[in-house]
Amino acid sequence: MAIEQGFSDFFYAAPDGLSLHARIYGEANSGHWPVVCLPGLTRNCRDFHELALYLSTRAKRKVVAFDYRGRGQSAYDADIGHYNVGTEAGDILAGLAALGIEEAAFIGTSRGGLIVHVLGAMRPAVLKAIVFNDIGPVIEPQGLAHIRSYLNPMPRPKTYAEVVRDLRSIHGADFPALTDADWERMASALYRETKEGFLPDFDPKLVDTLAGLDLTQPVPDLWPQFDALAAVPMLVIRGANSKLLSAETLEQMRTRHADIETITVDGQGHAPFLESGILPGRIAGFFERAERLRGWK
Repeated sequence: MAIEQGFSDFFYAAPDGLSLHARIYGEANSGHWPVVCLPGLTRNCRDFHELALYLSTRAKRKVVAFDYRGRGQSAYDADIGHYNVGTEAGDILAGLAALGIEEAAFIGTSRGGLIVHVLGAMRPAVLKAIVFNDIGPVIEPQGLAHIRSYLNPMPRPKTYAEVVRDLRSIHGADFPALTDADWERMASALYRETKEGFLPDFDPKLVDTLAGLDLTQPVPDLWPQFDALAAVPMLVIRGANSKLLSAETLEQMRTRHADIETITVDGQGHAPFLESGILPGRIAGFFERAERLRGWK
């Protein structure tokens, strides 16, 4: 338990029995849609800590931030074939069932946004409002190539200062707007300290799931799944320097969805830090507007 830090830890069983983890912020909050936070491919619930504190204290919402299997405090899977968005979407639904959450507002960063698309097909009623953080129905191959390039191999720094240094070296060109505090938060969210030094907080075999991708070919798009979300209020956040979500795709999302807001974040790439600048207030305001228009329950 870590209630004194603003959250409590929640463990539950996946449909196949694997032990999975989530953080719950503002557990006693009610009267508003809860917010479900889904991180990127190799990231974990710590990515959302500052935003979750804001939403749980300022906006009085319950916030649930998940660790997928193989990430953070969730157990690693012996079968890396289970590291896919379909299985992970089923894991999220199992977690929501364990928590008694039937509907919520969702924030999906990168991989998390792909999972939201899948949830829309599996359980559309659970989605009351959506924030897509630097993800859409079209994934640019150069963005995937960039992710694959810095994940294989991931640096294994010996000190915390080296963690921050390595992250700046890899991502600095795409994130000139970040402060020292931003880089330090990124380091603490992505790495864990061990006897061997600092290690990325995910199953190393997760990187193998990208090995077989042929990035010379277009990645299959998700326009049918996106169009199926037409009735759900949506906010799309794009980093101005993003290699994964193009400005053209963002504009097409605008033309195909009647109830959509968009924000482009200058000085940031894939994916923008949701706790930075105006974003916490804009996200909270978006949820308030969507809830007011759609109604609670």
